[in-house]
Amino acid sequence: MDGRDLVRSVSVVGSGRAAQGLRTVRAAWRRRRIDAAGLPPRGAERARVPGQVQGVEPGPGGGVIRFGRSELRITVAGNGAVFWGWDGAAPEPSYALAGGCPEPDPRAVLEPDKDGGWRVVAERVTLVVSRHGALEVCTPGGVVLRRDLPPRWWEPVGGGTARWMQRSEVAADARFFGLGGRAAGPRLRDGTYRLWNTDPGRAFGPGDDPLYLTMPLQLVVADAAAHLVFHDTTWDGTVTLREGEEGAGSGHDRAGRCEVRMDGGPLRGWVMVGAPARVLHTWASLTGAPALPPAWALGHHHARWGFGGEEAVRRIVAGYQERGLPLDAVHLDIDHYADHQVFTVDQERFPKLPVLAQELRRDGIRLVSIIDPAVKAAPGNAAYDSGSALDAFVRDASGRTVRGEAWAGDSVFPDFTHARVRKWWGGLYEERLGQGFAGFWHDMNEPTSFSAFGEPTLPRSARHALEGRGGDHREAHNVYALCMARAAYEGLRELSPQERPFLFSRSGWAGVHRYGGTWSGDVATGWPGLRASLSLVLGLGLCGVPYSGPDIGGFDGTPTPELYLRWFQLGAYLPLFRTHASLQAGRREPWEFGPRVLEHARVALLERRRLLPYFMTLAHLARRTGAPYVRPLWWGAPEDRALRDCEDAFLLGDCLLVAPVLDPGAGRRTVQLPRGRWYDTVTEEVYEGPAQVLVEAPLSRIPVLARAGAVLPVRGEDGGIELEVWAPARGQTGGGLVAPDAGDGWDVPEIERYAARWRGRRVVVTREREDGSGEPPHPVRIRGLG
Repeated sequence: MDGRDLVRSVSVVGSGRAAQGLRTVRAAWRRRRIDAAGLPPRGAERARVPGQVQGVEPGPGGGVIRFGRSELRITVAGNGAVFWGWDGAAPEPSYALAGGCPEPDPRAVLEPDKDGGWRVVAERVTLVVSRHGALEVCTPGGVVLRRDLPPRWWEPVGGGTARWMQRSEVAADARFFGLGGRAAGPRLRDGTYRLWNTDPGRAFGPGDDPLYLTMPLQLVVADAAAHLVFHDTTWDGTVTLREGEEGAGSGHDRAGRCEVRMDGGPLRGWVMVGAPARVLHTWASLTGAPALPPAWALGHHHARWGFGGEEAVRRIVAGYQERGLPLDAVHLDIDHYADHQVFTVDQERFPKLPVLAQELRRDGIRLVSIIDPAVKAAPGNAAYDSGSALDAFVRDASGRTVRGEAWAGDSVFPDFTHARVRKWWGGLYEERLGQGFAGFWHDMNEPTSFSAFGEPTLPRSARHALEGRGGDHREAHNVYALCMARAAYEGLRELSPQERPFLFSRSGWAGVHRYGGTWSGDVATGWPGLRASLSLVLGLGLCGVPYSGPDIGGFDGTPTPELYLRWFQLGAYLPLFRTHASLQAGRREPWEFGPRVLEHARVALLERRRLLPYFMTLAHLARRTGAPYVRPLWWGAPEDRALRDCEDAFLLGDCLLVAPVLDPGAGRRTVQLPRGRWYDTVTEEVYEGPAQVLVEAPLSRIPVLARAGAVLPVRGEDGGIELEVWAPARGQTGGGLVAPDAGDGWDVPEIERYAARWRGRRVVVTREREDGSGEPPHPVRIRGLG
């Protein structure tokens, strides 16, 4: 027995700090006993490295290079992505890939290199392998972007899962991004980042790591090019980063360094090289197109843990309507369940939930339901009974159903890594649709099982199907939420085939974007939490998850009027625009913060409503290209080092630059501008970049700048699309794209292309088609003419 854990047990029971008190102590000791009996002991290990090259076997897109104690397979896919795998690892099976592994590029060739090494030459990248197993990723011009040193394995002498480690070097000027949702960033500083989806158990800020959604994906941006590297293993691990220095020490550059350590799984991955837009397009072609949200999901959402009942929801909705504030969705938290049991309704608080849903929908407002994976282990609970009959719940190594502690008390957990279980779970959403819900909010799906000490999740020895391969929670943990999202998405496609599903998830892994978006989780109320909100959205977008957003105002406290307003103004320009708060936190309705905040929040809400056609266009473009709605300032100019280090502003698509106010008391702020001309969208003042400029940021608004030449689809006074065109600089041209959404179904709209140019003393806008130019089918308004 660990004496420290005994002390924790006594302190938790004595203080009542844990939500479930004594039950969380019992759950923690139970999990420890299960793992003591079910996990294989790790005894003596032997280290192994590849050795020297012994021979090669060319193949489509590359080939296999054999070393004395291992082998390396390299395959260049037709889309430009490069797969590499050690010890016979193949691209599949993989939870990240969608639609199978892409066809190899027949033009890529494996050929000898100097000093006994080999190289694979392709159109976009060259891979150079040394005779000892180091792997260099180079541009077609020969610039080294990344050098993976020979890997090292630690194998149990008696057999079992091998741990491995791989060290890499990148350019001295390179910057690291990615690794999923990280509160500090989006640029990842020196430090060690864990790859284990984790509920921190409290509201978090920039210093907390890991959080709910981790991903072994790095996007590395350097002067020569960007590259994305993805280590395709779902096991627990760490990534240690150290940025390089130019001219360090005696005047020589010091390379940036990365060390990846994994507790198991295959040593395999993918690498993609090019501009950021090309890299993420390639990533989306591998892992699947991002889910397209219904149009209403791009509006304003209001949520709260603790609405109280139907009449409270009606009062809040009436408050929005009476004040002329747009509202598109209301979210119901776990308090609308009967005794916190998923797929139930508290009939005392919500006796006529379908009627309430109909009333709201008549006003253009949808209901969204929270969904937790934990199922109360009680006969008579419909989900428990049907799941037990199907043998749907996770078992331990001895065959007993694993029980954990959740909001409903003693609970069991579906094994979403089994196709049969996913189909059963997806069918349960029929009850939610019958209650009138139009969208779904997945929570607690790391998965979380409350614990007084130790990790708040399932035992690591718990058994999972893993699509028939079999394995334990060490391998299944990080993809649990991904598979839950898949179950819901596929179930909703069957239950309501005419409508695009809407779901977003607290946890996930590579590929979760195929099924929906995510949100910040329980971000702490405070100015650091506001800054962390932006970091999370930017970082997730660079990992291929374009739809996300924070809890506006923070989850746990009562924001000051200024903090709430600045958070609200930021949220109006993020994909998921949702207010939310915990049971004990202060209110989040705009009118709760005084008339001044209310009027400024109204401006932000109306501007979001005006920009909905632009957000819908960005959603369609994300689905087609993988590009996030919210992009770092360096997106179009990754070679600009000043932009690479800027983390307090972002691009919304190609047209807008948003500079939120992230510090208290600020009435103006500096903005780092990319190259070109930019207009203040309120004053129409002109700024020329690249430059750092000081702009006004009164409490009434945050600075939003439009790129000269931008053609921006907005909502006109009649509710239709209007083209807002920002005048290009003299002698320059501009343009933009418009995706007119055809509703919430599956019709794919034609992407409209527009050009803006000077003709004499006038700015002329034309629609560009393959057969020539023509008049735009929408009204046009020119701005920026002075």
